[in-house]
Amino acid sequence: MLKHVLIVAVLLPVPAFAGSFSPPEGCTTFMTVQARQCRVSNHYKCSADAPGDQWRADFDQQGPFFLSRINHEAEWVESYDLGQTAVRQTLDPDPSDPASFSELLASGTDTFAFNLSRDNGEQTRVNGFDTLTGRTFTIDGVTLSETQFEFTESDQNGVILRQSRGNEYIHPEMRLFFSGPSEWRGPEGDFLPMDGSPVKFLFPDDPGFAATEPLFDCDPLMTQAAPEAAPIPVAFK
Repeated sequence: MLKHVLIVAVLLPVPAFAGSFSPPEGCTTFMTVQARQCRVSNHYKCSADAPGDQWRADFDQQGPFFLSRINHEAEWVESYDLGQTAVRQTLDPDPSDPASFSELLASGTDTFAFNLSRDNGEQTRVNGFDTLTGRTFTIDGVTLSETQFEFTESDQNGVILRQSRGNEYIHPEMRLFFSGPSEWRGPEGDFLPMDGSPVKFLFPDDPGFAATEPLFDCDPLMTQAAPEAAPIPVAFK
């Protein structure tokens, strides 16, 4: 648990204007993604983790708001909503239908069903699918394959807490998903459009690599807000 506390502690003090992301000791940043919806993500790997594990730290105008780790199959192993109090979420052991990036690449479709536990006591069930559409897109020189997806997260009584559908992108070699145009179920049950598609991919030695300030679809007035403002804890796949 100490390792997890240290990782969150590294991120929480970083204001939006800090400029350069520094991963925890023993970890190396390999890519920065500037996306729509005013988000920038820094992807990194840690030598102490299992082979294939990857981390992603998401920043908005007010600083870091989400941290996640996936494994070689892109399962949601661990994540943190970095609000006023960080909430840790982990994948429960022995999922009934594990998410499998390999299955998606091999057959074109992957279904999943698994349970998640949060350290605030909340336990939820996730069901859904990813399927390749057969279309590819090149964004900032990086070729991505498009997917169609749907997922539903429910509580232990079957009440729907979160639901989304739409399109995402994958990079087969990186074994990563990237957000795309989608719809998220709102509090009134209606679906609201959202598009967090990547705009720029930055690698070591590129100008803007390891940036912590998002560039696209941002409100100029909010950009000038005090860095003490609490980030909105939104979970992105």
